[in-house]
Amino acid sequence: MNPETEYREGLEELASHYKQIITLLGEDTERDGLLKTPMRVAKAMQVLTRGYTMDARKVLTDALFKEDYNHMVIVKDIDFFSLCEHHMLPFYGKVHVAYIPNGYITGLSKIARVVDIFSHRLQVQERMTMQIRECIDETLHPLGVMVVVEAKHMCMQMRGVEKQNSITTTSEFSGAFNQAKTRQEFMNLISHTSL
Repeated sequence: MNPETEYREGLEELASHYKQIITLLGEDTERDGLLKTPMRVAKAMQVLTRGYTMDARKVLTDALFKEDYNHMVIVKDIDFFSLCEHHMLPFYGKVHVAYIPNGYITGLSKIARVVDIFSHRLQVQERMTMQIRECIDETLHPLGVMVVVEAKHMCMQMRGVEKQNSITTTSEFSGAFNQAKTRQEFMNLISHTSL
C-alpha cells in the first residue's frame, strides 16, 4: 500500500465516524480548520495501521538466501512508531534484532520491514516484541533470535502518571540466546544506543 495514493475499503465510513467524534468532543466540524479533518484523520489511521494488510513472513522469504554464515547478525536502532491499543496514543522508539543463521539469511532491510509491519497495528509493546521474534524464528528457522524494544509511551507522557522521561524496555529471545553469554554479547553490542 502506497500511503499517499492507496487507501483501504471503508475510508469514507471511517471519516464519517471521526466527524461524529469531533462533534461529540464539542467542536464544530463545519469550521474552516476542521472541514477536511475527518478525512485527514481517517487516511492517517489507515496509514498508521497498514500492517494489518501486510504479511511479515512473506517479506522475509522474498529475500531468502542460502548462506553458510552462522554467527550473530544484528540490525539495531530500527526506528518505529506504533499506536497503543489501550488509548490509541503513539509509542515510539528503537528495536534491536539479532539472529544466528542456520543455512539461510534474509536481506537486512527485511528485518526493518518486519518491525514496520508489526508496529503499524494497534499494539502493546510486549506483544510486538514477541511477534517480531516469532516471525523471524518461524520463517528463517535460525539457531536463535533476540529482540529488544526500547520505547516511550505517549499514554504515560500525556495522561495518567505524566512521566516524560520513562523508557520501557522489553525483550524476547530463543535458541542460542537462551545462553546468558550469547544474550550478554548482544546486549554489549547494542548498549551504546539510547532514545
